[in-house]
Amino acid sequence: MAESITEYRNLIGGRLVAAADGRTLDSVNPATGETWARIPASGRADAEAAVAAAREAFPRWSAMPALGRAALLRKVAEVFAANAEELARIETRDNGRILRDTLKRDLPGMTYLWQIAAGDVIDAVKGDTVILGPDTLGFTRREPYGVVLGIIPWNSPISTFSAKAAYALAAGNTVIIKPAEQACASVLRLGELLAGVLPPGVLNIVSGLGEEAGDALVRHRGVNKISLTGSTQTGQAITRASADALKPLTFELGGKSPNIVFADADLDAAAQGVTVNSVYTGNAGQVCVAGSRILIQRPVWQEMIERVTAIAGGLTLADPLDLATTMGPIVSAGQYERVTGYLEIAEKEGAELVFGGTTGAAVVPSMPGGYWVAPTLYTTTDNSLRVCQEEIFGPVAVAIPFDTDAEALAISNDSSYGLAAGVWTRDLGRAHRFIRDLQSGTVWVNTFRQMPPGLPFGGVKDSGYGHDAVLAYTREKAAIIQT
Repeated sequence: MAESITEYRNLIGGRLVAAADGRTLDSVNPATGETWARIPASGRADAEAAVAAAREAFPRWSAMPALGRAALLRKVAEVFAANAEELARIETRDNGRILRDTLKRDLPGMTYLWQIAAGDVIDAVKGDTVILGPDTLGFTRREPYGVVLGIIPWNSPISTFSAKAAYALAAGNTVIIKPAEQACASVLRLGELLAGVLPPGVLNIVSGLGEEAGDALVRHRGVNKISLTGSTQTGQAITRASADALKPLTFELGGKSPNIVFADADLDAAAQGVTVNSVYTGNAGQVCVAGSRILIQRPVWQEMIERVTAIAGGLTLADPLDLATTMGPIVSAGQYERVTGYLEIAEKEGAELVFGGTTGAAVVPSMPGGYWVAPTLYTTTDNSLRVCQEEIFGPVAVAIPFDTDAEALAISNDSSYGLAAGVWTRDLGRAHRFIRDLQSGTVWVNTFRQMPPGLPFGGVKDSGYGHDAVLAYTREKAAIIQT
């Protein structure tokens, strides 16, 4: 039976509104391939309205005492906690991320993040004092940018919405969120829940196509800062589109992360770390930090391949709303075509298939319309293959053998990306050398994919720059007083 259609609206100036011209986009449940919701297909008029609302609200919000903003952010955290199950189910239905992740991990984590942001408001108003001479005092003050545009991806909408909106609001900015059209229902539902919590215009949410609503927002001179989590290609497009206004940019972009297993590692922990904690995840490897290049030292090569094969074989691909499911579908038809295209590329390039490669109804016969790709592993000795160099964003990994530390480092850094890396070893000296020498924004040692509030998260090279934190949403002003 087809799912009933839910209609969602934008949040602009404290009001829930359809797109100005009434257009909508379908939201498709990736587990079934069926339309389950409709979202506004916003355009330039909606972007203009959101910017106007955010600019009108900014003076009052930024002038509010920091502790007053903190109290409202704690109320937002309460909304997350009170509506966790509903929001988790919406996100799972919208993008296929399994319910045990959205309900047990994402929502509790984001409730905590909003509480953390509320505690960070004092940092946003702190400055430094410098005695310049007996009669001269210098000091700095931190000020919000103004209107912050947060552009968020489809793989984890609630989490990235929170990371951008919570810290930007704590710093005294007003915010416009542009979610990805493939999966934004959970964020639009949040807009409904928060409409009466925050003052009108302080938070605005506008859905629509990137080339329409997104482009209009990026180019708008009333937007003072842009923070994007998305692809490298999107980051490049935003850089070009925003260049005339010289907007400050924060980009958390793509990755092709190495996950390096040394012979002295705890192989049980490493096997979990390179599979279910990395690339065979609840949302089918659609993770920017996915360790999709598994580097294995030759003495433990065969043993690790066997362990990885056994773990992948034990995964359950089924309805993502079932708490027993351990991996969900690919988010959309377009992304499914991209991932399956890389399976063809791997075969043509000569990579050796270890397991997987199955797609569609053959993976989950009970849900034949879904966008299913089985966990897949290839092996190669050639890191120059496209499947080793390009971000696939699906449950597809390539294992590469190495002999020495120097070889592992060279393979790891032989990438245009630099978002994250994993190192599995009992050698403390080696761990510190790799932390130092890996060209990566984050290095995990004997763990993977831990991103706690309080530590920066961002990349180098084509993986972007900057990170979401309260001070990143402020700018410093210097003052000198001569008495």
